Order: sequence, then C-alpha cells, then structure tokens
Amino acid sequence: MPTAAKLFAAVAFGFVAFFASEIFKPILPEGTKFGLLTPINTFLGLLSGWYVMGQLAGRGYFAAAGSGVRTIAVALFYVLVTWSCYEMVVRSTRRYYDGPTDALAGMTDLIAEYFLLMVSDPQVPIVLLAGGVLAAFLSEWASERWA
Repeated sequence: MPTAAKLFAAVAFGFVAFFASEIFKPILPEGTKFGLLTPINTFLGLLSGWYVMGQLAGRGYFAAAGSGVRTIAVALFYVLVTWSCYEMVVRSTRRYYDGPTDALAGMTDLIAEYFLLMVSDPQVPIVLLAGGVLAAFLSEWASERWA
C-alpha cells in the first residue's frame, strides 16, 4: 500500500545513495569505468527506502534514527552484493575462477574489498550515516503529517 512515508523514504534514500555514489567515485582506482554505478545505487537506495524505512515509519523520531541506519545498512548490503556479483560474472567469463565455489568465494572477497575501500575515506560513511538519519526523519515527518 503506497503511503506518503514510503514515497518520502524512497526519494530521500535514493538521494543519499546518489550522493554517496558520487563521493565514492574518486576513491575507486584510476581508470575505473563508472558506467551505471550511480543509477543502480540510486535505484537500490530507492527500493531500500520504500521497503525498509517505509515500513518502519510512524514510531517516533528516536526510533526513526535507528531505522535510518538500518535502512542504509540494507541498501549498502545490496549495493555491495550487486557490484561484487557483477565483477564476479565479468571475471568468470574471463575464466578467472576454477569453478562455481571458487567464484562464490571470490565474490565474498570482493564484498570485503569494496567495503574496506569505502570505509578508507571517512566521507562516504559520514554521508551514509548522516544522510540515512536525515532521510529517516523526513520519512517520519511525512508519516506524522499524512497519517
């Protein structure tokens, strides 16, 4: 059921994912092709905001702060899984892995590598946490305003 809180959460977390993606780009190794990095991350932020924060809105601002961090964690998980899966498929087509088990192990290594790269610069975690809490407050406000 669409609600104002879900709409505001989706848009707000989409913006957070967009800005975090743009801040993450300079951290990537030189020569990295960004391609659809920002649009896909923004879409995953939209989905996380709609399905996670949209369901949790309406419990007060203190709970919203925790729900915002939770939503960012969910979005970050799906972003890391998506891009590590993509890189694993690219490497698999180049016969980088010996078999499917090796490819899945390589995917988990890529998740860890991308996560460590992200936290190597404090700007990205700050944008994610602060933006997640602000987006949650916006969703909570919409939930109270149009309940």
